[in-house]
Amino acid sequence: MFEQIFKNIDDVLWKEAGCSSELDYTEQTSWMLFLKYLDDLEGERAIEAELVGKQYHFIIDESHHWSRWADPKLSDGSFDHDAALTGDDLIDYVDDVLFPYLKGFKQRATSPDTIEYKIGEIFGEIKSKFQSGYSMRDALKLMDQLHFRSQKEKHELSHLYEAKIKNMGNAGRNGGEYYTPRPLIRAMIQVTKPTIGETIYDGACGSAGFLCESHDYLRHGDVKLTPNQLKTLQTTTFYGKEKKSLAYVIAIMNLILHGIDAPNIIHTNTLSENLADVQERDRYDIILANPPFGGKEKGDVQQNFPIKTGETAFLFLQHFIKHLKAGGRAAVVIKNTFLSNSDNASTALRKDLLEGCNLHTVLDCPGGTFLGAGVKTVVLFFVKGAPTQKVWYYQLDPGRNMGKTNPLNDEDLKEFVELQATFGDSDKSWTVAAKEIDQNSFDLSVKNPNKEEETPLREPQEILTEIAALDTESAKVLDEIRGML
Repeated sequence: MFEQIFKNIDDVLWKEAGCSSELDYTEQTSWMLFLKYLDDLEGERAIEAELVGKQYHFIIDESHHWSRWADPKLSDGSFDHDAALTGDDLIDYVDDVLFPYLKGFKQRATSPDTIEYKIGEIFGEIKSKFQSGYSMRDALKLMDQLHFRSQKEKHELSHLYEAKIKNMGNAGRNGGEYYTPRPLIRAMIQVTKPTIGETIYDGACGSAGFLCESHDYLRHGDVKLTPNQLKTLQTTTFYGKEKKSLAYVIAIMNLILHGIDAPNIIHTNTLSENLADVQERDRYDIILANPPFGGKEKGDVQQNFPIKTGETAFLFLQHFIKHLKAGGRAAVVIKNTFLSNSDNASTALRKDLLEGCNLHTVLDCPGGTFLGAGVKTVVLFFVKGAPTQKVWYYQLDPGRNMGKTNPLNDEDLKEFVELQATFGDSDKSWTVAAKEIDQNSFDLSVKNPNKEEETPLREPQEILTEIAALDTESAKVLDEIRGML
């Protein structure tokens, strides 16, 4: 229904001088989409209030309503060309009037968990990149054709927005930081098995893929939810933190499209928090995350952690362990070198993980799982509390080279999810007892005992001898052919 509209908006943005990449397309689509969503939401709430004889107090002032500036219409529903700003007038209004007004909501909001606060946060971080008011007018007229009135419409829009985030991830490294393959996320959720009433947290939430997929898992499961359960799902289940401005805005919009009106996402540098200050109220039942790896954190940030290291992912792993409740479950993506690095920080962190948590599963992901990433990754599944007794490994092998045109899919992970339920052994899975792990290095390397050893490389002299024999045979055949001519 809406797919062609999204494509047409992209066409407008492609021609716009201020937009040069999928990152820009997603950013500009996000702020317009958010304001259109807000207009539909307020219209729906006003109607509901009228039906029960109450007056609805609009969040957005009437002078800044979508219908006044974005797509004014005449009484017959046709576009009002006389009332509509365009060209430089539209650019000036959006940049100098609308955005400052919306940014001011952060100061006027009563609490950070209100939609008013989210409005202020979003428009304090994002900027319009339109340079042509005529291009903006075209984009707004297209955006006005999108609607959020039914669950079916919201569902379609969420899928289209997810596709846009995926394209952004494929476009480059910065976008790729925000995108984790959804089949992998779904498998991680199926293993951790969240339930209604548990809190779910991602301290490096990016585009909120883990939280959105968790919402769908709980919302669209086999059991119909009660009104109280729906309220719990809406308000006190999903929590996230994100450092980067664009990712924060996308996360908010993504969760809204998945049915969370005022997402509990905080715009902050997660690693700036001192772990010594974490209290029980700061902990969560479930943590699902793919923290950025390869980054280097400064000394002042490292001081917030008991194990000092500049590696961003290792600091995040400490953060997650600390923020997990006793008995809480976690699934965290990390680069596979963590399992065997011999530096002091890696060794100490593996020791802490094995002694303070039950590291029950390690999923070894093949190259190409993350598009554009130059390193291989593993997923660590653990429960906080009792120490590790044994680790079950699964070596994922889709039987093909993965890439942009041949990405990871749900079928690839089906066997993993099924075997993990019983920690079953197979040619791709095996179990290692904790007592077999070296107590000095705590090396957790993936070494499949069921995999046939590769044929050893031949000696150079043997190869040269074979080449010479083949050359002699070829010369003989050529001589025979010449004799026949």
